[in-house]
Amino acid sequence: MPPKKKRPVLHAVTVIALLGASSYLTVELRKDEQAKSPSVASVIDEPSLESSNGQQGGKQTWERLKNPERTVLRGAKGQVLATFTDGARTATLRGPSRTFSEPSETTMKVVTEDWVRLMPEPWTKGAEKEQWFKDWFKKYYGSQEDDIFAFATQYLPGAPVKKDSEGVQYTGRAYYGPLKPDGADRYEQTDFYDYLNIPYTFRDGTTKYPQQDRLRSVDCSGYLRLVYGYRARYPLMATNTSGDGLPRTADAMARSEAGVDVIKIQGPSPWYTRPKNIDVLQPGDLLFFKMDHRTGNHMDHSAIYLGLDTEGHRVFISSRKEQNGPTIGDKGGVSRLDGNGFYAQLFRSAKRL
Repeated sequence: MPPKKKRPVLHAVTVIALLGASSYLTVELRKDEQAKSPSVASVIDEPSLESSNGQQGGKQTWERLKNPERTVLRGAKGQVLATFTDGARTATLRGPSRTFSEPSETTMKVVTEDWVRLMPEPWTKGAEKEQWFKDWFKKYYGSQEDDIFAFATQYLPGAPVKKDSEGVQYTGRAYYGPLKPDGADRYEQTDFYDYLNIPYTFRDGTTKYPQQDRLRSVDCSGYLRLVYGYRARYPLMATNTSGDGLPRTADAMARSEAGVDVIKIQGPSPWYTRPKNIDVLQPGDLLFFKMDHRTGNHMDHSAIYLGLDTEGHRVFISSRKEQNGPTIGDKGGVSRLDGNGFYAQLFRSAKRL
């Protein structure tokens, strides 16, 4: 993570006005909850949790599971309250229900109790007994502070603009990139610092500068770096080879040592094979697709897995050329991993950071 003195300091982002934009996050909030609504993760009912400190009444069980190696916390009725994967910092915690939608682009909605957060350290077996985890869990279990899903939806069409104390805009609609001269395709190579319009110094000392014609733009992997890196503070590489953390491109991310490969790239290149079983996926996982024969054996697209929509389909959010920015919509293909749609057939691997 870059030194904090080289990063703009964000305002507290836990309270904003209710959102009215039809293409943004649908808000369904009980009147008595309005005052404590977080910025983009709107609550529609109370969390079905015994307590937020891991000391609730009734039996609570820590259980070890395989494929991948992970620890889950179960409540008194056997329900999964949290999941922690060995080698990954991403944790999925059960919390208040939220609804995510983008009515202008899709009829699909995601209603979820999953809150995806980054722990300060990668999970290891038995970490539930360590003090760093106890402190972190006490703070975030049941919390309504912005999480990965909240960050991700702050760049959809209609998202409100927010700026930090230095005047840097860090939320609001993002675009994919400017049109090429042919008027049909769009330029890639738009990273998070292009969206932010600031020079950014990475942990290895490399400084990158924004391209003025790419203002407010992020390509598919730049969007993941904006959400997981700049906003959630997962370490970022300056390029695919410089520094440590999450690399620059979708292909480099898919093949990097960051996090845990929950679905590995399989089959002969350059197209590889579609995974036969995707049940292992967990909300917040990074997804990778092989879409273009012109890129050889490289992964061409990346996304964030959201979980199940209200019709039971496995869906994701990504920045796309067709939509010209982040979307959970249907332009360029329905945002589903199941079935035989465009993206479903080209899905190849997944990583849990």
